[in-house]
Amino acid sequence: MDKGWRPTFGPEHWQVDEDLPVFNGYFKMYRLKLRHRSFLGGEIEIRRELFRRGNAVCVLLYDPHRDAVVLVEQFRVGALEAPQGPWLLELVAGIVEPGETAVDVAVRESDEEAGLAITGVRPISRFLPSPGACDEWIDLMFACVDAAEAEGVHGLPDEGEDIKVQVIDAEVAFELVRDGRINSGPAIIGLQWLELNRARIRTEACR
Repeated sequence: MDKGWRPTFGPEHWQVDEDLPVFNGYFKMYRLKLRHRSFLGGEIEIRRELFRRGNAVCVLLYDPHRDAVVLVEQFRVGALEAPQGPWLLELVAGIVEPGETAVDVAVRESDEEAGLAITGVRPISRFLPSPGACDEWIDLMFACVDAAEAEGVHGLPDEGEDIKVQVIDAEVAFELVRDGRINSGPAIIGLQWLELNRARIRTEACR
């Protein structure tokens, strides 16, 4: 018996009838009218705005010799109402450009946002952070770094980036997740994965 889960319906069970642009700025928004099969039988019609953001890569930078992670601190407009303010501790991340692989983006963004070369790149997970309104997929990656080289402020000024590198002991980072001070979804997922796999990673990942 198959003990896993499979979707009740598939790609042939939905249809888009309208797909209209409603905003074209730094980001792009579309209004869709679509139909899909219902669990109760027949079809239902819905209208939704869809934020087409493009896919992204987030990379957890870890130094197994120092047992430390390299995170980046930056201002986030979506966190204006956050209790601690809109400066968040996050993973290095970037949008996938045409022709790039997830590894390409991990290498590029690690250099741009943290000034670091990476090795031992491997995937952790691929997920939709907000599928109710956004089509973005995130490839969450792991990579090894030398945290002794992590310092300073980085980013591309012409893109409004002001990014400060932070080197944090792994145990401290795990505690920051537990007490809610790290509240970025990819960072939470990546650090929880590291906490579960750290013993193996420290002996295998970066050799």
